[in-house]
Amino acid sequence: MASKKSKQKMSAGQWAIFAFLCVLVVVFLYPIAFIFINSFKGKFFISNDPFSLPDGETFVGIDNYINGLTKTGFLGAIGWSFFITIISVALIVFFTSMTAYYITRVKGKLTNGIYFMFAFSMVVPFQMVMFTMVSLADKLKLNNPIGMCFLYLGFGAGLAVFMFSGFVKSIPLEIEEAAMIDGCNPLQNYFGVVFPILKPTAITVAILQAMWVWNDYLLPYLVIGLSTNYKTIPVVVQMLVGSNGNKDMGAMMAMLVLAIVPIVIFYLSCQKYIIEGVVAGAVKG
Repeated sequence: MASKKSKQKMSAGQWAIFAFLCVLVVVFLYPIAFIFINSFKGKFFISNDPFSLPDGETFVGIDNYINGLTKTGFLGAIGWSFFITIISVALIVFFTSMTAYYITRVKGKLTNGIYFMFAFSMVVPFQMVMFTMVSLADKLKLNNPIGMCFLYLGFGAGLAVFMFSGFVKSIPLEIEEAAMIDGCNPLQNYFGVVFPILKPTAITVAILQAMWVWNDYLLPYLVIGLSTNYKTIPVVVQMLVGSNGNKDMGAMMAMLVLAIVPIVIFYLSCQKYIIEGVVAGAVKG
């Protein structure tokens, strides 16, 4: 009887968790559905009745999408967003994985200090360094897409090194020693043995960094600005807000839908690696 009661209680608890998760799904998906629905409504109807479904009077088809594409230069912006995101994420994964491997395997005061500097960089608010960073970027001529990639490498290195370091600690040294006995030099050892093992964490880092870089508005706005041809998606979407505060809400909703589609597809195709990578990268004592 006791085991039966405990089984029933466990089942009730599972139903409660399931119901809670369903509520969370609705909470997280509702803003996306809200934007998608309003992207097919006239801009005046969005302000007056934002929560209603499009009908014969409010439905404008794809006019908002056409209007947004012609007003903002969205196609050029999506190209630069892809370029900056892909190059930045590749640089972050490539360099921070090697950095984490070095500071984890080479024990010493210097490597410990480097590790804690990377860890400390995660808690420093961007607002503390943004003015100094913009001034330095101008002096070093980093106010271009290539320079943006290196700036993102600097800002994203803290979290990436932290996650990679936790995973490297869980890799047995015997695997690397066996490869060295077989004649591998340090580079062959890393790229042929260690880096393939880092795949779950590398994909996790890539997903997290890609979502951040793709959606970032403040850094491209401060470094590249509005007067160049290198504007990213968040910057051109913000251009739909007029100087006197007027907003073309229909075009903005349509451009937001187009902006989130690529990153949602990327996340859904790689999301199975997130939990695996986070768990594998947990620091072990």
